[in-house]
Amino acid sequence: MKAVRIHDDGGPDVLVLEDAPDPSPGPGETLIRLHASALNHLDVWIRKGLPSVPKPRILGADGAGVRVDTGERVVINPGIEAGDGTIHVIGEHGDGTNAELIAVPETNVYPIPDGLSFEEAAAFPLVFETAYRMLVTRAGVHEGEWVLLWGIGSGVSTAGLAIARALGARTIVTSSSDAKLERAKELGADEVVNHATGDVKAFVREVTGGRGADVVVDHVGEATWRTSLDVAARDGRIAVCGATTGPNPPAALHRIWWKQLTILGSTMGTRTDFEGAYALVASGRARPVVDEVVPLEEIRAAHARLEAGEQLGKIVLSIP
Repeated sequence: MKAVRIHDDGGPDVLVLEDAPDPSPGPGETLIRLHASALNHLDVWIRKGLPSVPKPRILGADGAGVRVDTGERVVINPGIEAGDGTIHVIGEHGDGTNAELIAVPETNVYPIPDGLSFEEAAAFPLVFETAYRMLVTRAGVHEGEWVLLWGIGSGVSTAGLAIARALGARTIVTSSSDAKLERAKELGADEVVNHATGDVKAFVREVTGGRGADVVVDHVGEATWRTSLDVAARDGRIAVCGATTGPNPPAALHRIWWKQLTILGSTMGTRTDFEGAYALVASGRARPVVDEVVPLEEIRAAHARLEAGEQLGKIVLSIP
């Protein structure tokens, strides 16, 4: 089969489209002929060696295609639950979806919801599962609450916007791009603010009537953490799933005890989280956002676009 593999850690140039052995399904597994694979920041970290993985390795957590044995159109849950309760992510702990074929556990394969293309189906699993766990399982978001989502261009934030809206929450999203903020309005964001040119703290205070955000979704880290603490409402919850600008922000512990905040770490998701997100997508209440679709052979340019933060939503690779 054709697959994109890395043989070294590094920049987009280490991504090589080449012939690779066809995977052989083991007990309880099924073979999927992939038609679409979506990029995630996880792919960038692994490509760079953060963490470094055994090589050669096929990256890619998200994929949609056809079961070779039945011909059914399917989407893959990228989180494989291990017996000890840990979750192994496709493309991180084993070969991934930047290929023509992949063997995965049958329990991780779901029918593509009606009305979704292969590309749209590939665009939702990892980020929707992650955002669902943050907002629903961990933060317990309620109808009518205010949710602040940093950096609406990211896959997690666009998924979080869709999920928060589906559950009746009110949303505030940020970006340094006015064009992305306009797109966010089209996607249903209630309020938008440019975090490069505007005052996020004052804006959140104003639109929430002085209360602040009941839930803050933060995957940015050092650049946003202090503001996240400032804008959170009393008894608010801050859900954290990453730190793209650095993992060691100023703690500002007095904000946490004075406002009685709850800080919630969240990583990936369980099968229950995936199925909760899947149900929202299948019902039409939440829909994935595709930024662009590019051929598999243009994966280097796709990685560069993702790393530069130019996208809003998911960059999807089409696989002939």
